[in-house]
Parts: sequence; C-alpha cells; structure tokens
Amino acid sequence: MQNSVYVKIKRLKITRSQQEETHFKVRPGILRKTGLLPIVDMSQYKKTQIKIIILFLFSFSVFHVNSASGWDDETHLAIAKASEYSKWYYVVGPDIAKVKAGKIEIYNHFFDNSNNVEVVPEIIFEQAGRYNHPEDGEGHLYGAILASLREYASRLKEKGAEYHMAYCAHYIADLSQPLHNIPYDDFNKEHHAENDGAAGEDVLHQISKIKKHMYRVNLRSDHFEEDLAKEIALIANKARLLGYELKKGNRNLSKEETYIQLGQSASLFKAVLKHFSKVR
Repeated sequence: MQNSVYVKIKRLKITRSQQEETHFKVRPGILRKTGLLPIVDMSQYKKTQIKIIILFLFSFSVFHVNSASGWDDETHLAIAKASEYSKWYYVVGPDIAKVKAGKIEIYNHFFDNSNNVEVVPEIIFEQAGRYNHPEDGEGHLYGAILASLREYASRLKEKGAEYHMAYCAHYIADLSQPLHNIPYDDFNKEHHAENDGAAGEDVLHQISKIKKHMYRVNLRSDHFEEDLAKEIALIANKARLLGYELKKGNRNLSKEETYIQLGQSASLFKAVLKHFSKVR
C-alpha cells in the first residue's frame, strides 16, 4: 500500500474568495495521475508521511465550485446585530452551507450583471425563480433575498423556518458589497478579499458605526414584495456604481464607505424584521 502524502496547496483565488490554503490527505498515485507530483520512489523517504508544498491554480472545472465569498463572517454578524436580529449568530450559515451545497448555494450570493444594466424590480422577481439554481453562473443574489423570504413565510409553523430568515439576512448583507454587483473580472478577483474585510477585524465592536448610517425603510404590508424589490434595486444600483468607481480608481473601499454600505443592508433587513413583527 502506498504511503499517504500530506499536500499543502495554496489555492489562488480565481473565484470569489480570498486566497486560502487547503490541506488534503491523498495518496501519491492520485497526484501522479493529475500531473501534480513527479513519479518518485516513496521508499526513499524515512518517514511514512511527507509534506509537499505545491503552488497550483485550481480551475472551476476541476473543483466544480465557484466560491462566492462575501463580507467577512464578523461583518455579517455585525450587520445582523445592528438590525436587532435576535438570531444574529445564525447569519454566517449560508457561507458554511456552500462547503457542501456548492453551486446550489454559491450562486445565491452575487449577481455579476455582465451587461451592466440598471437593476429594476422586474429583475428581482425574475431572479427569484432561479433561487438555488446550480447552473445560473451569473448569479441571482437579488432574487435570493425575495425567494428566501417566501420560503420563510411558507414555513412559519415549521421548526426550521428561522433558518430561511437567516439566509435572507445573509443575502441582504451581500447586497451592499459592491464587488458582488459587478462582473468578476481581474480587478474583482484581485481586490475581493480586501473589500470583504474592509470593515476591519473589530467590526463587532463597532455596531454604533453601522447604526450611524441606518435609515428608515418603509415596507407596506399590502405591497410588501413590491416595496422590497424597489429597495433591493436601490441598494444594488448604488453598490454597482460604487463598484465601478472602485475599479476606475483601482482601489479598495475606505472605512467610511464600508460602514455606509453596511448601514444600507442593516436598514433593509431591520425593515424586513419589522414586517414579520420581529422587531418594533
């Protein structure tokens, strides 16, 4: 039996996420077949396990996953806390779900808007029909917000209903991330990680800064989806334009710009919570 080899691979982010290092435990024969490891005589090593560092570009076709990262976990939690969501600690779940659900969940987190069109309510309603669709590579973030709330409303008496509200909270947070609203080009790839963490590591201690930029959002009970779609479009268009401004200046979000964006997401999610009588 061939000895196992620990392989430490630096994953270059060709997808929506920061560079990350992933450890795999594989057998040498597998690496030889993929062309990642020269054919060597494993008996020459005294230890049964060796550590190899390989720099390799993982493509979409190899791993079948386009990992669309959003704001850092702490930022998602901070937005939920600013919104006064009692289950604020649930909201990182959708990013965790991507590990196993892959493209079914990943495409809910962004909209590349390849044609740079103005986002209008009709787009939100159309995208809602593509919620959880694993082949919609352009993404359908806006529709995911609406669809997740429909799921929540239809399952109010079920034990897991609250998880759908947590999904909505996460998507509304991603909505204000400028780079989730423009094409995933070279600029986006290069700057995505830095902008995901633009609020800083202490964001959970800066809830007041988010609240400073919050505003009242009115979602009429008898026109809820209509009003929600308009608010989604409003934030999406602001984020899209800011994304192109960042690209033009070849820069990242400033702290002030970041907290303005977070305030937009928190304002909309608080209005959603109010509609469902979760906050006053």
